[in-house]
Amino acid sequence: MKIRAMILSKVAVVCVFLTLTSACHRQRPRPGGASPSLSSAAPIQSDAAISQSAIRFLERKVTLDPEDVIAYNKLASYYLQRLRETGSLSYLELASRAAKASLAVLPPEQHNTDALMVMSHVEYAEHQFEAARDHARRLAELDPGKSYPYHTLGDSLLELGDYDGASAAFKQMERFGSGSEGLNSAATDQRLARHAALLGNTDMARRYYEDSLKIALQSPSPQRETVAWCRWQLGELAFSVGDYKSAEQHYNDALTTFPDYFRASASLGRVLAARGDLTGAISQLERAVRLVPDPSFVASLGDLYTLAGRHNEAEAQYALVEQIGRLTALNGALYNRQLALFRADHEVRVEDAYLDAKREYGSRRDIYGADAVAWTALKAGKLSEAQQAMKEALRLGTRDARLLYHAGLIERAAGNDSASRDFLERALELCPEFDPMQSVIAKNALAAMSGKRS
Repeated sequence: MKIRAMILSKVAVVCVFLTLTSACHRQRPRPGGASPSLSSAAPIQSDAAISQSAIRFLERKVTLDPEDVIAYNKLASYYLQRLRETGSLSYLELASRAAKASLAVLPPEQHNTDALMVMSHVEYAEHQFEAARDHARRLAELDPGKSYPYHTLGDSLLELGDYDGASAAFKQMERFGSGSEGLNSAATDQRLARHAALLGNTDMARRYYEDSLKIALQSPSPQRETVAWCRWQLGELAFSVGDYKSAEQHYNDALTTFPDYFRASASLGRVLAARGDLTGAISQLERAVRLVPDPSFVASLGDLYTLAGRHNEAEAQYALVEQIGRLTALNGALYNRQLALFRADHEVRVEDAYLDAKREYGSRRDIYGADAVAWTALKAGKLSEAQQAMKEALRLGTRDARLLYHAGLIERAAGNDSASRDFLERALELCPEFDPMQSVIAKNALAAMSGKRS
């Protein structure tokens, strides 16, 4: 009772100082009302200085009062926001500590569900998907009739490959997120977009992301990371179906909104490579790596250096991929799949790649985990296992050129030229430049089989 009274007395003070604005809590325009078209991209002022000031304020508060759970919860939320903005994993570690400290002071059953919510977000970001799922389910029990627990629950179930469970969670999310006037949130749109894309409906996914972007832009104080993320996702969808012109525009729009947005910078490099601008592509990937040395960015830069004939620089980037991927236990958890695919693509340490992919797939049984097993199994000489895993990877009908390419090379290795040609043709028709190096392999394989057939 004493702790609860202390919390209630502090709520007013903390809420006056802190106001977390997020598109995830903005509501959709009422059905039948005007639905504004997407506006042109414009810069959005950074609130990083305000966030850092708030973080320092909250850090002082929890130092002075280690039982201030409200401050811990707000602090964890700010850390997660900075993680999204900067990509720095140090913020993820700090968010985890803050959430754990809050739960240690007051369990969620005693009016501290905010701590459990942020803990589930931390676990999801750490790729502890089973823990995130379990905590989201607990939240749904503690806060019945609310939409927000089903956001993280659906997200986690998608990562674990429980697509039926995720679909059910998203239905509950829509049900509880819709009021009597059919209002809904941008967070709902974002998740429905991802679900639609996995099921192969890229047009529906695009509409959901556009709706989410409109909601974010209608906010009195739009968050630039949220707006940039929506624009980047629209670019990813356009790229996935070979619409490179639109993809480039979306990425540039994201960078107009948020000039140092590392995701958009890396993706812009990829689309410039697809459009034949190798110099521009290298410049963008170098910038992305300076912002965030993500192994996928580093590997892509290495590939572009290879294509440019800068082999020593390429080898340095490839060595850095291995170093980053295994730097810490957290890196190992986050980048295990990236590292396995990198090794398979470049045919180095393929047995290790296969074992890592197989180990992760033991618990995280999504289609991309199945694809990682299939691709690494092929490179490790385990053809029958590669074929079986590839069936699992394709089971949703996802429109992804890389999945189709992997299926094509697996079937070619099995001597099934007809099936191989079909997969490779579909991959290259969907996104002819899906990867600067792997797409060349796909084209050469298809050409070789066509010559063999003639």
